[in-house]
Amino acid sequence: MTAPVVLDRRSVLAGGGALIVSFSLRRAGAQEKAAQGPKLPGSLATSPNLDSWIRIDADGQITAFTGKAELGQGFRTAFQQIAAEQLDIPFDALKVITADTKLTANEGYTSGSHSMQDSGTAILHAAAQARALLVAEAARRFDLPPDGLRTESAVVIAPDGRRLSYGELVASDLLHVEAQPTSHLKDPASFKVMGQPVPRVDIPAKVTGGAAYVQDMRLPGMVHARVVRPPSYGAQLSECDTAAIEKMPGVIGIVRDGNFLAVVAEKEFSAVKAMKALSAAAKWRESAKLPNQQDLANALTALPSQDFAIFERSDPAVNGARSLEATYTRPYQSHGSIGPSCAVAQFVDGAMTVWTHTQGVYPDRQAIAEMLGMAQSSVRLIHVEGSGCYGHNGADDAAADAALIARALPGRPIRVQWMREQEHGWEPYGPAMVTKLSASLTEDGRIADWNFAVWSNTHSMRPGGAGSLLAAQHMARSFAVPAPKPLPLPEGGGDRNAIPIYNFPNAHVMHHFIPTMPLRISAMRALGAYHNVFSIESFMDELAGLAGDDPVAFRLKHLDDARGRAVVETAAREFGWTRGQKPPQNRGYGFAFARYKNLAAYCAIATEVEVDRETGRARLVRAVAAVDAGQVVNPDGITNQIEGAIVQSTSWTLYESVTFDDTRITSIDWQTYPILRFDAVPDSIAVHIINRPGQPFLGSGETGQGPAAASLANAIADATGKRLRDLPLSRKRIKDAIDA
Repeated sequence: MTAPVVLDRRSVLAGGGALIVSFSLRRAGAQEKAAQGPKLPGSLATSPNLDSWIRIDADGQITAFTGKAELGQGFRTAFQQIAAEQLDIPFDALKVITADTKLTANEGYTSGSHSMQDSGTAILHAAAQARALLVAEAARRFDLPPDGLRTESAVVIAPDGRRLSYGELVASDLLHVEAQPTSHLKDPASFKVMGQPVPRVDIPAKVTGGAAYVQDMRLPGMVHARVVRPPSYGAQLSECDTAAIEKMPGVIGIVRDGNFLAVVAEKEFSAVKAMKALSAAAKWRESAKLPNQQDLANALTALPSQDFAIFERSDPAVNGARSLEATYTRPYQSHGSIGPSCAVAQFVDGAMTVWTHTQGVYPDRQAIAEMLGMAQSSVRLIHVEGSGCYGHNGADDAAADAALIARALPGRPIRVQWMREQEHGWEPYGPAMVTKLSASLTEDGRIADWNFAVWSNTHSMRPGGAGSLLAAQHMARSFAVPAPKPLPLPEGGGDRNAIPIYNFPNAHVMHHFIPTMPLRISAMRALGAYHNVFSIESFMDELAGLAGDDPVAFRLKHLDDARGRAVVETAAREFGWTRGQKPPQNRGYGFAFARYKNLAAYCAIATEVEVDRETGRARLVRAVAAVDAGQVVNPDGITNQIEGAIVQSTSWTLYESVTFDDTRITSIDWQTYPILRFDAVPDSIAVHIINRPGQPFLGSGETGQGPAAASLANAIADATGKRLRDLPLSRKRIKDAIDA
């Protein structure tokens, strides 16, 4: 992979004029926003100029811009479809440029299934308004009313046949105007590109071994670096004789800054050999400070917490007759990226450029600039896809490593590639969680009283300050890790999806926020929703059993949301779910449902699971999902996301758990941190999409994790007659439950 093409004003204007990308990073205050009138849709609210999103060159080239990072969601294809549809041009007539601090708007992090909701909505309205401006300009030149003109293939056409291309109509300031709150969007019935299963533009290179990821980048004159990480949290480098390593073939230099230690070599394998020698030469002082993993639930709930009542509902007239209590646990879990984190950095003439798979180029730029003591204007971050990860893995840290090393060795590009044991041992994990539930049923089998409590750390320690970066923490002039904070509702962090979507007459939900973080943690796909939905939907099945009711009917009895009911009914129908059904021997059926964050996409999943009673091995045989993500741009893209969510959640739910002793992380490879393998992939996954033309986009990327986990757990309980509440639902736990 070579460096991306750099677009600048001079080169564009040399071609005879263009609509130049420009945007404001200023965020309006409350009084300003009130004076501005209605809020602009999506990310137009913070970057309101149309030319922040759409650019048309005088030669007819059209570009859409997004501040979001493509992580495998397929949004680059969807955004291209949106812009093409609203501009009335062929799909292949434009390209999409993703997150780059020099070229694109600041959209913060790519997280929380916000790409379609925020950036997709901005591009939708910006493209529609750009088309309207082009038509208005053509009407002025034709001296005709705009209502009589039509557009087709980047051309405005008059009733008498006169034509003006978008390139001919372009002027340097035509789109340099603020967006309007409302747009004249095309009628969904007329769509030619949106709503179609257009093949994803990012797939060909990935499946053919092409240059698809930052790991594939090879720049002219590039050299290779490896970092020697401490063996454990808080370890101090006491001694390191580097003389012999500096003389090794191909070694260019060694960079040491406090506890930060790295080697640079001409060739990658030379860097790896030198890293191993440097690691052997380094002496560290360690201290035991990790909790007892065997009693993690009690260890977490015993820690000091900040307690918040986040939901209350009371109806004294409704009382329960039968009660049930349960506790569910989730371990720390790794992102398990197939490709360890990587970055390339180059420091030239006082300016730092970093190519990185961070999910937030602007926040990471801020952190790296602070670490290096540089002005943010002198640091540029360009997003390049990484090989795996939804969430905060080692990407930001690798970017910081590369920048710190590049500053010490200016001129040539520096490529930093983490090793597998470094990725597993040092990335921020998905936090461990504990949930405690109790409920009572009325005489007629309805839930009368619902109590839910969750204990967890913060679910995001993403950069924004240097203290979130390993390199900055390990420097001699170290930066302190910022104080962890709970993420605010309605989206939340550890309490995401803790508030039930079901209608209960009495309900009480508590969030016990634990500031102390025994292990390094941060954002992992779906944040707390994965475990909270697993807990709620497992408990709903247990309550259905107590009530003697069918699990699907029991859910519908408590669900008022019409779109939610449609999703539940669709998944059940397409699965062939019937009351009182009996699965084949050693198999079980499970069902679960949630609306992600209670405000994004709806998802219901029915599963069939096979359990080997001799070994305890559980395998997902088939899954049927129904999803409502609002207006559909690319049905294949949504299907990809739900299929991926089910497979990933199956791996988390059946296999994954970070292990550690009192000092070190011990799950540092694929043997000690097993994941789902090809022989355990389900036979079939069917995804049924409920399209809502004209409705807002609802983020779908993280809607499937929680329902998939709970559906699996419910199916295993159906197959074995035993309820497991501690993740992962490993073969040992299943076998022990069967034997008990």
